[in-house]
Amino acid sequence: MVTVAPNPGENMFPNGNVWNRRRALGAGLALAASPFGARAQGLARVRQDIRIGTTPVFLDDQFNVLNLWSRYFEERLNHRVSFVQRRAYQEITELLLTDQIEAAWVCSPPYLMNVSHLRLLCVPIYQGLPLYHSYLIVPKSDTRTHHITDLRGRIYAFSDPQSNSGCLVPKAELLRAGFTPGQFFLKYFFTYSHRRVVDAVTVRLADGGSVDGYVWDTMKKELPGSTDGTRVAWSSPRYGFPPLVARSNLPEERFQALQDAFVAMKDNTPGRVLLGKLNLDGFAREDPSVFASVKANLQLVGDL
Repeated sequence: MVTVAPNPGENMFPNGNVWNRRRALGAGLALAASPFGARAQGLARVRQDIRIGTTPVFLDDQFNVLNLWSRYFEERLNHRVSFVQRRAYQEITELLLTDQIEAAWVCSPPYLMNVSHLRLLCVPIYQGLPLYHSYLIVPKSDTRTHHITDLRGRIYAFSDPQSNSGCLVPKAELLRAGFTPGQFFLKYFFTYSHRRVVDAVTVRLADGGSVDGYVWDTMKKELPGSTDGTRVAWSSPRYGFPPLVARSNLPEERFQALQDAFVAMKDNTPGRVLLGKLNLDGFAREDPSVFASVKANLQLVGDL
């Protein structure tokens, strides 16, 4: 089961009339709402569910993948498993902190900013490592930009305010050069989706944008043509991959069972099929120190 909430960033695009005329370019991203309510068994049954939060990423058939994933976990955990979708990391974090979900696939900043209330469950493995890059992308025709500091006085697209690759990394790069986004850009906005950053740069709503390198690479691989209008102008050093976290008061037995189910995906055929759809090698138990460089950037920008 998957549930979705409205996008808090729907109205944050500049020149909304232009975006509306061009929204067909991103129509495949729209996620139809799926109502979630208690079954006939009542609220007691819902409280027994394992609810995993997530935000939209890049898959056209995301509902199908999440439904397959929930059934996969149900067979191994002997519990009903629901994926609860929201459009922003802040919303997912609030659900964790108020015990409305048990675990979530978040980004590293929300985890680090709430580390006393959240527990690291596991970290995705991508191209053999629990690490990934932030990409600065520009329109394909822009061959002169090589760093975010080349875009002074331009329009910029961030993804989510709590995204490492889509916001924290570029903010830290600007601060090292002595600027804040408000001082540096003519205008900037949030799309609340890495794929929408790609779309915004493609149609020139933005002169540049920051995206998750894993998402851009996977779009290029799985959705031919989707990244053709953009160019990767800069790739950051590697950072810890967006983790799976659980609320700290989750019973230990359930925490271990859920962690084991994620880690074991690479060891069985159904799990490997799902990993293939996600373009991941697997999930692994990792030490929080994998996010040390993210923590340093949060301290630099004053968010930690």
